[in-house]
Amino acid sequence: MASINLIESFTEFKEAENIDRPTLMKVLEDVFKTLLRKKYGTDENFDVIVNTEKGDLEIIRRRLIVEDGQVTDENTQIAYSDAIKIEPDYEVGEELYEEVNIQDFGRRAILAAKQTLAARISDLKKNVLLKKYAERIGDIVTVEVYQVWKKEVLLLDDEGNELILPKSEQIPSDYFKKGETIRAVVKKVEMKNNTPLIILSRTHPSFLAKLLEIEVPEIFDGLIVIRKIVREPGERAKVAVESYDDRIDPVGACVGMKGSRIHGIVRELRNENIDIINYTNNIQLFIQRALTPAKVSRMEVDTENKRASVYLKPDQVSLAIGKRGVNIRLACELTGYNIDVYRDSDGTEEYDIDLDEFADEIDEWIIDELKRIGCDTALSVLDLSVEELVRRTDLEEETIREVRRIIEEEFKKDETE
Repeated sequence: MASINLIESFTEFKEAENIDRPTLMKVLEDVFKTLLRKKYGTDENFDVIVNTEKGDLEIIRRRLIVEDGQVTDENTQIAYSDAIKIEPDYEVGEELYEEVNIQDFGRRAILAAKQTLAARISDLKKNVLLKKYAERIGDIVTVEVYQVWKKEVLLLDDEGNELILPKSEQIPSDYFKKGETIRAVVKKVEMKNNTPLIILSRTHPSFLAKLLEIEVPEIFDGLIVIRKIVREPGERAKVAVESYDDRIDPVGACVGMKGSRIHGIVRELRNENIDIINYTNNIQLFIQRALTPAKVSRMEVDTENKRASVYLKPDQVSLAIGKRGVNIRLACELTGYNIDVYRDSDGTEEYDIDLDEFADEIDEWIIDELKRIGCDTALSVLDLSVEELVRRTDLEEETIREVRRIIEEEFKKDETE
């Protein structure tokens, strides 16, 4: 039998279990029909027969038997005298089926075909991997740590595929060791330099959403819906939830008895504080809930410009702002409103000055840094101690004392006037 054994090439097929047989057969046909076109100029009268189990491949050529001397195309026709040498019973007008000896293509052509075949199979495997994870974007995967580098961690799934967890997608306090099993969410899938790149994340809001779905059956069943999640990875997260069943308390269901459901998630997120709040269309109430754990005394909402002025008792201001301004920043993201925090004057009007009024005496970058932690006015700066301002901002103590001096002098000036 004039055939060539391609066991080595077919080994690639056996490894590519996710590639369906029709696709594999098509690839083989394409590779060898390209070979035929190069040698004979056409592949129309050839049949490629593949046995993927044994690794055998045969090529059959069909030619029409014509009278001697009537052959115009040796590739598609054969003279009667030549045909009866192969099989005495042949007659003019019949088709002759003859196996092509693949060795006739030459060693170089066969080697090139095998290399092309291996490359095509490799591309198929890459596409299968891409498709598999493209369909799983937003899903949690459990993977093994294979290599820890400075800027990223190389991970392996249960099929040995390589995935990447960049430093930017890790919780700041994450620490991984080789061989450790971790969970992350599939964030992005792309082809880079002809190699599938599967990016995982532990900081994306969808990671927390999926963890809640796993821990809270009511979310999985669709009885409770997550309206929005905002996170400062490793620090704090706020989750707005709503129940479609009036009998179910969405916050209680997510937290669980004595915090049983939320504790596991908090541990997974390296002790990230998670505020679960009831979603509502009442924007004032929603902003109030978003500023948890602070208690709001009163507020003024400008729905047109999406701004809210929130007034709190002096002891609640720092809670509303949070460590490094995290709480108020997340509340702004969750509600979609710019929230300005003010010290409540218990009903009496207290004179205050916007920090921007001091632009001629205080550098703009210093004002921006104070605004970042929620200090938009003169009184909001004076309301916090020097030590508190040093801890929350990136400003030096000397700079903060100078800012307070400028503000205090302005108030004294106003009192004198």
